[in-house]
Amino acid sequence: MTAVPIPLSAVVLAAGRGVRMRSGRPKPLHDLCGRAMLLHVIDALAEVGPRQIVVVVGFGAEEVAKHVTQEAYDLRIDFVEQPVPRGTADATSLGLSALDSDIDDEDVLVVSADIPLIQGQTLRGLTAHHQVSGSAATVVAEAEENTEICCFRRSLLSPALRRLAASDSGLEYSLSDAVSVLTAAGHDAGSYVIGKSEVQGVDDREQLAFAEAEMRQRINRNWMVAGVRIMAPHSAYIDVSVRLAPDVVIHPGVVLRGQTVIGEGAIIGPHTHLVDCVVGSRAVVEAVSATDAEIGADAKVGAYITLEPGAQIPPDSTKGN
Repeated sequence: MTAVPIPLSAVVLAAGRGVRMRSGRPKPLHDLCGRAMLLHVIDALAEVGPRQIVVVVGFGAEEVAKHVTQEAYDLRIDFVEQPVPRGTADATSLGLSALDSDIDDEDVLVVSADIPLIQGQTLRGLTAHHQVSGSAATVVAEAEENTEICCFRRSLLSPALRRLAASDSGLEYSLSDAVSVLTAAGHDAGSYVIGKSEVQGVDDREQLAFAEAEMRQRINRNWMVAGVRIMAPHSAYIDVSVRLAPDVVIHPGVVLRGQTVIGEGAIIGPHTHLVDCVVGSRAVVEAVSATDAEIGADAKVGAYITLEPGAQIPPDSTKGN
């Protein structure tokens, strides 16, 4: 008989202000390859398929919630506010309070919003490993230390968190403290080891730059596997939302942002910067700067010209030298 999968919910910890960012923007909304860090995490969770996601918000709560709801995810996403920053254990407890109260026999995946490099396949592996092991808690670990990405049995996590709250002395408690409470009570806790880059946290501008470099390499690698030629991957900046067809050629110094779509066989020449543009199949674009423009199939555009928003270059035409 095939075992029935245990239901799964998720709690995303997104209440951090990000003081070291030196920014008025909430930390979860800082951009990474054209997408907010928090959205990268939710994208990864969407691949796992939780029945409910609760996002714990704090600084800039309304702005963060609005940013997420505008994405129109095909997921149930709820929000709960942590008014006072009292650690990840407290935030997780608030997240649990927003989960459906009539379901207790399930697993809960807890993920921080400041680890945007985490991948869906990794979270799927974590939850599968946790369910097979039967542990009360499974903590993601990399070679050097444990991280605060955890999968818990909900029925055991709730009382463990209540115990931490009962012994409150003004300290901030972390998820690792909840794991310690569970093991002290005789429950098993396991670990799931993954690569270090996926669990790299982002707390300041330097770490944000590192994460963006890692993600751009991932994006470029995936497009090359899909049949796109990127002549100098280290100099190509392609947002995660861009769409490229097979046999597209990307020359050095190209920046493709927003909802840009490039048709099959198009050649994007050096020093081209396109934002929210559509380029038709086999078109040749060189040293062009454009926003919200459309370039028809087999057209030739360049060099060193700017297309104004709304510009349309007819198919099989030439503009510029």
